[in-house]
Amino acid sequence: MNRRHLLLGTIVSLMAASGGNQLYAEEHNDPALIKLMGNAKVTLQQGLTAAAAEGQPISAKFEVEDGKLQLSVYTAKDGKFSEVVVDHVSGKVAKTEPITQGDDLTAAKAQSAAMAKAKTDLKTAVDKAAGQTPSAKTISVTPSLKGGRAVASVTLLSGQQFKTVEEPLE
Repeated sequence: MNRRHLLLGTIVSLMAASGGNQLYAEEHNDPALIKLMGNAKVTLQQGLTAAAAEGQPISAKFEVEDGKLQLSVYTAKDGKFSEVVVDHVSGKVAKTEPITQGDDLTAAKAQSAAMAKAKTDLKTAVDKAAGQTPSAKTISVTPSLKGGRAVASVTLLSGQQFKTVEEPLE
């Protein structure tokens, strides 16, 4: 059992160090997410703008939570992290919760470190990526450090297919 926990811990650490991209990739294979994205009246970019009132957006994603579509934005402010849930229909902040422990805190710290090296914000990176496939919906944006450089991984949904585009944040 200890070997299994060690292996699981190693995998989680590696995914967190890579900005959690593998976690997002697995979530995006979810047929429920594809189906529920039709209910979104708000874009990821609008969610980033709304969440900015709570702090600097450091990542954002549409996800299925308890069978419902949710737009979640991680923010950083004064060394603290929060998850801001933006209503996917109205575009208003529905709730804000502090991130204080676990995998979410590990991911937020890695994303914040990447954004500390960024010269552009996530919304600009998402706008560039979305411009490459105008009919696609943006599902998520996650910053990470690759070779010491800040890069945003932007996942787009075009029809039933996901596509991930990397945009430099410098």
